[in-house]
Amino acid sequence: MNNGGERFTRFILMMAAFSSVSALALITVFIFIEGLPVIYKTGLADFVVGMKWAPTRGFFGILPMIVGSFEIMFGSMIVAVPLALACAIYLAEFSTPAVSSVLKPAIELLAGIPSVVYGFIGLTVVVPFIRTYIGGSGFSVLGCSIVLGIMVLPTITSISFDAIMAVPRSYREGSLALGATKWQTVRMVVLPAARTGIVAAIILGMGRAIGETMAVIMIAGNSIIVPLSPLDPARTLTSNIALEMGYASGDHRQALFATGVILFVIIMAMNSAASYFSSKAASR
Repeated sequence: MNNGGERFTRFILMMAAFSSVSALALITVFIFIEGLPVIYKTGLADFVVGMKWAPTRGFFGILPMIVGSFEIMFGSMIVAVPLALACAIYLAEFSTPAVSSVLKPAIELLAGIPSVVYGFIGLTVVVPFIRTYIGGSGFSVLGCSIVLGIMVLPTITSISFDAIMAVPRSYREGSLALGATKWQTVRMVVLPAARTGIVAAIILGMGRAIGETMAVIMIAGNSIIVPLSPLDPARTLTSNIALEMGYASGDHRQALFATGVILFVIIMAMNSAASYFSSKAASR
């Protein structure tokens, strides 16, 4: 009877796990079925590197959105990575338990704030500041990078903190016994040992940044151009889908799904890289 109950519980858990995977598989298949016809019709090269996006006239070039997505993503990493690493190092190596018990949950709480709130703050604070003191309209790659950098800060901080804490204590003790200072131990021993975990954290942060939609729509400016300056507006792959899906039809609708296919491939590549570095860090 007991074995029968265990088998039944195992079956229920297995079905729950497979239902989640099946839902993801069905979504993936649906996106590819809807998006691939336009890619075949236009040609993968013309679709990916095409400069003109005018679906009503048959032009389906998404290069401006790809460039805008990557510029905003890398800009957000420039903002987030130094702050996140500094915070993770402080929490793991220098803070007292009392400070860490307050500061770490506070940072993780930032991850629970809706993206529209970040977008509203960017719209009312960051955009006017850039417009007044730096130049341009304020709706720009720079403004979006600042807001997304703050958004991905909790993700990179938490995973980097875990990677640093996973470094064996004997590494620190050995370095200190050889006469190194606390900071020298962190810089020359702990961080190199935690490198793969930190890289995985950064890659996951990049995936979060490139997949963000609402805050980007509110701050980036949404112009279909290749941004040549941090002060230029941009449109990302996600915002392009969100802005146009409501009224798209025919090839236009399929082209938006095809944009989702390209975005899906990019994010899957990033997640695969993050999983590789995470498994490499766990095996060390």
